[in-house]
Amino acid sequence: MTQLKDFEIINTLGEGSYSQVYKVKRKSDSQIYAMKKVQMNQLKQKEKQNALNEVRILASISNKHIINYKEAFIDEPSQLLCIIMEYAEFGDLQGMINTHIKNKTYFQEQQIWGIIVDLTKGLKALHDMNILHRDLKSANIFITKDKIYKLGDLNVSKVAKNGFVNTQTGTPYYASPEVWRDEPYNSKSDIWSLGCVLYEACAQRPPFTANDMEGLFNKIQKGRFDRIPFRLTSWNASKFKI
Repeated sequence: MTQLKDFEIINTLGEGSYSQVYKVKRKSDSQIYAMKKVQMNQLKQKEKQNALNEVRILASISNKHIINYKEAFIDEPSQLLCIIMEYAEFGDLQGMINTHIKNKTYFQEQQIWGIIVDLTKGLKALHDMNILHRDLKSANIFITKDKIYKLGDLNVSKVAKNGFVNTQTGTPYYASPEVWRDEPYNSKSDIWSLGCVLYEACAQRPPFTANDMEGLFNKIQKGRFDRIPFRLTSWNASKFKI
């Protein structure tokens, strides 16, 4: 049975309110993975359900455009839920966008289309299984050593019944108009969020920004966003829609 002591922590990749993600090495074969540690004994019941839900969904999926699940186990001494996943060598899309901003560079057109293809295939794989991601954002898009863009962080994803789920979640900048109106979430809501991610990859900022939540709500409801300051060709830019 796999245990926490079977892995060596190399460094921290990220932290959430009740979890941490580490780059780890399995001692038996020196394979590199990402390990998410979830502090189960500190969670409310709903948060525990989300953590276990992520394991169930990851275990049910095998697709090259979704972060690959390896295994999960409870470390008894610490009561940590440990989820072992594929390690994304190049981090996440948010980090890559921030690097471009810092260096005053941009994604090339070929890279943008590669991102579009990869993420669309990943989202289609989820939707074909009636799974809604519900929190698509640049920080949840991961890049492997083969430069494949993959969907990850599925802890609030859900299997849709009749195509809808009724509970709301997600990140405000990427949330669709119906989510802001507290209406049922469906696959189109994921598509909206994907459009926001792709806009951000091109423009280096989300399509909708405001000084407060009321202003953000109004912009999203009215679909008011600036045109992408395009360095891409006008022919391709004309085909880019949210």
